[in-house]
Amino acid sequence: MTTSSPTMPPALTTGASWRERIKITRTGVFAVLFILLGAWVLLSVPNNYGPDVTTLLTIDATGTVGVPVPTVAFSVAVALLYIAGGIVTLLPIPALQRIKFGWLVLNGILLIPLVLVIIAAGGRSNVTVMLTESIRLSTPIVIGAIAGIWSERAGVVNIGIEGMMLTGACLGFVVYTLLVSSGVNMGVGQFAGVIAAIIAGGLMAALHAWLSIKFKTNQTVSGTVINILAIGLTSYLRREVLVSSEAAINRLPKVNFPQGLVEIPVIGPTLFNGQPIFYGMILVVIVTHVVLYYTRWGLRTRAVGENPHAADTLGIRVNRNRWTNVLISGMIAGLAGAWFTLETNGTFDDNMTAGKGFIALAAMIFGNWTPFGAATGGLLFGFSEAMGQRFQILGVPIPAQFLQMVPYIVTIVVLAGLIGKASPPKADGVPFEKE
Repeated sequence: MTTSSPTMPPALTTGASWRERIKITRTGVFAVLFILLGAWVLLSVPNNYGPDVTTLLTIDATGTVGVPVPTVAFSVAVALLYIAGGIVTLLPIPALQRIKFGWLVLNGILLIPLVLVIIAAGGRSNVTVMLTESIRLSTPIVIGAIAGIWSERAGVVNIGIEGMMLTGACLGFVVYTLLVSSGVNMGVGQFAGVIAAIIAGGLMAALHAWLSIKFKTNQTVSGTVINILAIGLTSYLRREVLVSSEAAINRLPKVNFPQGLVEIPVIGPTLFNGQPIFYGMILVVIVTHVVLYYTRWGLRTRAVGENPHAADTLGIRVNRNRWTNVLISGMIAGLAGAWFTLETNGTFDDNMTAGKGFIALAAMIFGNWTPFGAATGGLLFGFSEAMGQRFQILGVPIPAQFLQMVPYIVTIVVLAGLIGKASPPKADGVPFEKE
């Protein structure tokens, strides 16, 4: 009679490789990073700053009222939390899974005040200004992410958002410039410029829909064509129209709210001191959420994006739905483009969108193709850009080129490790052929 010995797991066998013995997970990588960051803070901050050094985190518009934070004590406390949280996360105890995740989220949130306290040690840093700039800079990213949701929820991949934004930025400013140069009232010219930007984005989206839906062109290739076309078209228009024109640099005026609202600490300057497209961003997010989840059109759009053949059997016109959603996507992207020229810079430069359309797609993926999730991702990227600018203002001894890379580095980190497995609509990128 023979007896069989129990089979040993591969990780415990003598010949198991290190890859089989060590399981590398996303949370484990972030745990190690937080441990290393905590150790660096513990070793560097007490050696560079005295125990009496404080940082004033101000919250008012004048930058005088705030909370004094002991630089060394706060930094050491956060560093210890980083190290402890990282160690707990690395423990192979499944019952602590929620605690591990919550601790990592807390560590991520504490990174914001930690950086502000260390960088502005011995001085002051205005939290309200930082928050206001973060939300302002996130405006085109959030709008672009919402534009992507409209298209991709219907099953059409739209990496041409960058080109649609750039075209909207250019044509909107061209229309504004020509109207003002001909004697039209500046306010009317700005309004017409915003409308022109929206229409321009819609026209580029129509080209994308024509190629990807009508001719079933690879949607990634079609979006790339849009981006390349936009670069050439806007460069030509700038050289032929804008360089020879004499339009003054003017931006959309701020929306007037009662002074009492503006003077509310933190919230007032952040939410009640903005310009029209900023509030357009908030409106677009809310309307998209309502349409997508509480209307018949939204239900049909989600059905088309998940299973177009099943939707077709129910009488839904799949390609018409996709055409409409792609056009809406382009018009929203055109609005994001108007932010660059008509609301922020008051002029147009070649490639001035600077990859914000691609960052918007990252925000959309971060938010798992949901409006409020995408808005959260856009705010994250807006904060990273504001942080880079804040570093330059505070004189951080890092080359400006590296500080300008901050939002793109955050994009890579988010896509590579933070969001985990994203689940796009099942028919996203798949051409529909009626059976």
